[in-house]
Amino acid sequence: MSDQIKSIVEKLNKEPFKKNYNLITFDSLESMQLLQLLNDVLGEIDPKHVVDIREEMPEQTAKRMLSLLGILKYKPPGSITDLSTFRQGLVIGSKPVIHPVLHWLLQRTNELKKRAYLARFLIKLEVPAEFLQDDTMADTNKQYEDLIEAFKNLHKECEQLKTSGFSTAEIRRDITAMEEEKDQLIKRVERLKKRVETVQNHQRMLEIARQLRVEKEREESLAQQKQEQKNQLFHAEQRLQRVQLQLKDMQHAVVDSKPESLMKRLEEEIKFNSYLSSEKFPRELETKKQSLYFLQKVVSEPAMGQSDLSELETKINEVNAQINQLIEKRMMKYEPIDSKFSMYRQQASIISRKKEVKAEELQAAKEEMSNMERQMLQKANQARELDGTEVLKGDEFKRYVNKLRSKNTFYKKKRVEIAEITAEYGILQRTEELLKQRHEAIQQQLQAIEDKKGISGYSYTQEELERVSAAKSEMDEMKGRTLDNMSEMVKKLNAMVADKKSSLAPIIKELRQLRQNCQELTQECDEKKVQYDSCAAGLESNRSTLEQEVKGLREECIQEESCYHHTNCMKKNLEIQLQRAKDEMKTYVSPDPQDRRKAIREQYTRMILEQENLGKKLREKQKAVRESHGPNMKQAKMWQDFEQLMECKRECFLKQQNQTSVGQVIQEGGEDRLVL
Repeated sequence: MSDQIKSIVEKLNKEPFKKNYNLITFDSLESMQLLQLLNDVLGEIDPKHVVDIREEMPEQTAKRMLSLLGILKYKPPGSITDLSTFRQGLVIGSKPVIHPVLHWLLQRTNELKKRAYLARFLIKLEVPAEFLQDDTMADTNKQYEDLIEAFKNLHKECEQLKTSGFSTAEIRRDITAMEEEKDQLIKRVERLKKRVETVQNHQRMLEIARQLRVEKEREESLAQQKQEQKNQLFHAEQRLQRVQLQLKDMQHAVVDSKPESLMKRLEEEIKFNSYLSSEKFPRELETKKQSLYFLQKVVSEPAMGQSDLSELETKINEVNAQINQLIEKRMMKYEPIDSKFSMYRQQASIISRKKEVKAEELQAAKEEMSNMERQMLQKANQARELDGTEVLKGDEFKRYVNKLRSKNTFYKKKRVEIAEITAEYGILQRTEELLKQRHEAIQQQLQAIEDKKGISGYSYTQEELERVSAAKSEMDEMKGRTLDNMSEMVKKLNAMVADKKSSLAPIIKELRQLRQNCQELTQECDEKKVQYDSCAAGLESNRSTLEQEVKGLREECIQEESCYHHTNCMKKNLEIQLQRAKDEMKTYVSPDPQDRRKAIREQYTRMILEQENLGKKLREKQKAVRESHGPNMKQAKMWQDFEQLMECKRECFLKQQNQTSVGQVIQEGGEDRLVL
């Protein structure tokens, strides 16, 4: 409890309260001061509650605070039976009641501010059903609900924008950068216009470029339309295939069927559909509605802690135990009578469960069949897209199978031939290996003979000499051919260089003169460019200053216009108020009592008198209720005890009657009969 008071004092000493409390001063606050402090905290959360509680009745204050706490989803500590004590403690300003409320409110002020703000717009007004019979009233209520939904969507978008990470500074920087880019683009467009104006037929070229852009846009739109039409055609083909499949299924079903079998099948389908529509679906709908009701009830209640959940579990266990006891009592009471029908009831329940299971299995099989048909259509479409041909069916599929069989026999023959060739290839590889081994053995024998004769390496050197001599002869032939080709090429190149020199001599003379002219023109161009840049910089600075001045003058003009319109509106409002005051004075001063009654002052005085009389009556009624509350509660308690006593007597009488009774007495036609 001390930690709770410490946290309350810390929160109250901070912004926006600044109460400068300590533990002693806070604990010494009186009930009215505590209520005023609680009202100040509630006023910080919802500005509508910023009032002085001394100027209103205690019941009104308690009602207002309870309504706001209900909107904020505050759950008082303790069980549900303590709600009455909570209300009484809130009326009298009890510390054990107000301290937890203050601690709960101060711990989550920002969250509660948001909740109170949303409650002003999202809590719907309860309109009686008889008023909604009127069309205008119903339309107005519908507009009101639509506005609530629009507010919800706008609030969600606002929260998403707040959490998206975009800041106003970044947006302003982006806007300024885009404005600068816009100015640069405008300048570039103006420069390009000036350049284009010097070109001949620039208007015609611009018109042609515009037409080209229009045609490109038209081409893009036509391509988009073409794609859309392709998609539509694809969907239409899919629908056509589904319908064709359904038609074929129906045709296969009708080929070998009789009217009696068709009627029997239709009757079975009708029975199954009627069972689904009359028994299964309504039962599932009822369970869904019940679960939805429970979920809505759970959502509407405030958040629960672990202690609340444990209490609910204990209550559930107690209720289940009571239900089991009642079931056992009922079975003990009615078992001798219902013993004949228990077997039939069990059989009926078993059959109903089997029926439900089979219906669910049939529905699952139908869904699986529809999924398989959908997959088959998708596979057929994929196959058609890949191969460009449709899936074979019927006789075409049989012909395709026969063709595959003939190809299979041909494939087996070729496979046998390949096996024979591979076997022959293995034999040839083996003979090659044997010949290599024999060659190596002969080489070794030859080397041994050379070693004996003292001429080792003779055969190897002889082979190398033969190979080198053959390569040398080939290189000599190649060199001769390349030398001849190179000499011919050199002659051709010399002739071509001489021709080019003779033809380029006059052109080189002209080029020298043109280079001199180009140097002079470049110097003149640089001078003109420097002059142009200086002039353009001066004009640009003058233009920017003039634009700033014009912008400032426009802003001043807009401000003056807004001030003018504001003063005109204020003047009109003051004139209207003055006219109303004059009319009030005329009606208040007029000698006619009928006109004097129409005065606002008289109306308010009458309303004040009526409210004061009503307040007096209500206080007298409250006093009478308080005086009679104790005796009435005592009398109600006595009646409850009397009711429990009578219920106990009734149970004792029933137990005694069950123990003593041997049969059952039936009264019919004024006669009493005993049935054993």
